Amino acid sequence: MRIGIDLGGTKIEIVALDATGQPRLRRRIPTPHDDYAAIITSVAGLVEAAEAEAGETATVGIGIPGSPSPETGLVRNANTQALNGQPFGADLCARLGREVRVANDANCLALSEATDGAGAGFPTVFAVILGTGVGGGIVVGGKVLEGLNGIAGEWGHTPLPWMTEEEFPGPMCWCGRRGCLETFLSGPALAADSGATTGRAVETRAAEGDPRAQAALDRHAHRLARALAMIANILDPHCIVLAGGVSKLQHLYEQVPDLMAPWMFGDLKRVVLREALHGDSSGVFGAARLWD
Repeated sequence: MRIGIDLGGTKIEIVALDATGQPRLRRRIPTPHDDYAAIITSVAGLVEAAEAEAGETATVGIGIPGSPSPETGLVRNANTQALNGQPFGADLCARLGREVRVANDANCLALSEATDGAGAGFPTVFAVILGTGVGGGIVVGGKVLEGLNGIAGEWGHTPLPWMTEEEFPGPMCWCGRRGCLETFLSGPALAADSGATTGRAVETRAAEGDPRAQAALDRHAHRLARALAMIANILDPHCIVLAGGVSKLQHLYEQVPDLMAPWMFGDLKRVVLREALHGDSSGVFGAARLWD
């Protein structure tokens, strides 16, 4: 049995997969995002309860909104900021009494979708999380590309490309820089731009004829197109997969490929843009696959 955990900004999800890769159980609880000790306790409690219910122990893989440093093992770049600077993997290993594999949540998403999801069969897949935060992961030939510093695909904290005068220099990000993609493309950013409470609520308001909501959706789609065109110019992926709450906005798949074209370099403007097949559970399935 393989256990996967997705530690998100608002929820922690666990799945236990049998030997054939089929889920034996799934569960979600809220994330105590401001309390590091409570996060460790919550994650360990989910694992222990799952194993007790299944009657056997399992391998454990976990995706986090950040990544462990390959040098120190300390978490960095997590928008669940209670994790930053903490030896999360070591602490969880000690709590559970076994090895635990920890990876960036977007890498887990990319691995899952490239294996048997929306990106299956494509040589190069760029997978994007558009949720509470913004992240990205790259899979080439079925393997996650991590990079020298373990930050490959971390596009959420690169600046919005081709900013307009109105956009420059961009909002201040929690990372200490201005204009990060996360401050433009995340669910909270979309909501703030429209005056709604959530990113999904913007779509509802726009459908009801709210011009401010529609304008926010239009700006968001254009910004996402520029950001993905930048990736296309660098990586030229065979498939781009979107996941996270904002990825549910269906107009993105209709509009963004055409909006990308003016910013793409070269004579061909081909884009394969797909919604994650496993939805917001892509990360948790990918986490379980860290032991494949």
